Amino acid sequence: MNQKYNHIFDTSHLQSDMKKRSLQSGAITLSSQVIMFVLQLGSTMILARILSPRDYGINAMAISITGFAGMFSHLGLSTAIVQKENINHDQVSTLFWINALIGIMMMLIVAAISPVAAWFYKTPEMFLVMLSMSIIFAINGLSVQHSALLIRQMRFLSIAKIDITSLLAGIVVALITGYYGFGYWALVFNSLTNSAVHTIGCWFCCKWLPGRPIRNAGVSSMIKFGFDLIGFNVINYFARNLDNVLIGRYYGSFTLGLYDKAYQLLMMPIRNIRDPLTNVALPALSRLQKEPEQYRNYYLKCVSLLAFVSMPLVTFMFFFSDRIIYLLLGPQWGGASDIFKILAIAALMQPVASTVGMVLISTGRTRLYLIMGAINAIVISFSFLAGLHWGAKGVATGYAVANYLIMLPQLFYTFKDTSINIQNFFYSVFKPLFASLVMGGGCFLLVRLIGNINVVVTLAISSLVSSLIYLLIFAIFPSGMKNLHDYYAYSKLIFNRK
Repeated sequence: MNQKYNHIFDTSHLQSDMKKRSLQSGAITLSSQVIMFVLQLGSTMILARILSPRDYGINAMAISITGFAGMFSHLGLSTAIVQKENINHDQVSTLFWINALIGIMMMLIVAAISPVAAWFYKTPEMFLVMLSMSIIFAINGLSVQHSALLIRQMRFLSIAKIDITSLLAGIVVALITGYYGFGYWALVFNSLTNSAVHTIGCWFCCKWLPGRPIRNAGVSSMIKFGFDLIGFNVINYFARNLDNVLIGRYYGSFTLGLYDKAYQLLMMPIRNIRDPLTNVALPALSRLQKEPEQYRNYYLKCVSLLAFVSMPLVTFMFFFSDRIIYLLLGPQWGGASDIFKILAIAALMQPVASTVGMVLISTGRTRLYLIMGAINAIVISFSFLAGLHWGAKGVATGYAVANYLIMLPQLFYTFKDTSINIQNFFYSVFKPLFASLVMGGGCFLLVRLIGNINVVVTLAISSLVSSLIYLLIFAIFPSGMKNLHDYYAYSKLIFNRK
């Protein structure tokens, strides 16, 4: 067995001072997400004025298929590497070649179904778009294990550099090609460039070279773990993207462009808050799964912090959706505002509710994760079909209703037989939820008092006043000031180098 790379696989050193290590990792990841958010927002503001809703609609049609296929390129094996307590060179090498082979297979499959996709969507441009985007699968298949090893070692600074560099490279290519009239191809070139630079960065930062695959390397348990995850992801992806497929099929690329952009714009800040926290929390919780009390406390603090930031943000975006879309996308995107508001209702609780996934994964209960995903997919799919008659707004409404219908059963079965319960969960999010709702009342009044003055001035004043209302209401709770002090203490610990 190759001993050269043992330092890459060993995680015993991560056990010391997990709280500080997690906070510093979270700070690095959050900082990178802020930078990426600014880059994404800036590029969106420019590209939305260069490209048309139809261009974005064609891209969304392609992604609804290629994104689904993309899940098979890693088979959940990257998460298996992060979650498993002990791994070795032979195991990771074997998994690398499995991922590489799957990537090539998915490239060929997507290329083969490109004509079918063009026929289904009644959009001839889809053929060459999907044919080009199929190359991404072969590229991504080469970086799955390198990326997983970086996450396993909690090397989030390296990951941040890779993510920012690849995003920036893709944006530059998209802006140049968009400016010179390439239309929807600018978005395709963006994805291709991003994937290529990301793979190069992973190999550069993770100094590991795969060996030959080994028949008896002991990867069967990880493959089983990965299959449960990929089963969930496949089912979940189908349900979460069925809305795009239905709208694109029955209402065309223009309406889909409005719907997809509203969803992307809403989720952009939420993902940039949620993903850094969950990316750091998953390896940390995996290391704490044998210490129930520490596990519970760590998880609840993560949920509380996520709710503290995401809930007021979603509330503010709901009330000022017209102005936000006008500022970021331009007047031609006004039709996305109502869709944006409906999706924001779902997004109030969705970020914190989605953390149940990291509980199931970190405790190794991937079969329950798969079963719950199947049930959720059925409910959400029916909600899309029920709302389809009323167009994109009806589909968005169905999605919002379904999210709240499945939330309580999902929480109950996730926390069953763990040190966490539903009361713990709701207690950890109650203060930010209540404060956000009160702040929403203030936003409602602000919308009417401020009127139609300059949109930038309106958003600046409103965000400041809303933040003050939120913090004031949060602080008057019996433990509100203590929570605010804790968040401040976390920031001090993040920057403490001693």
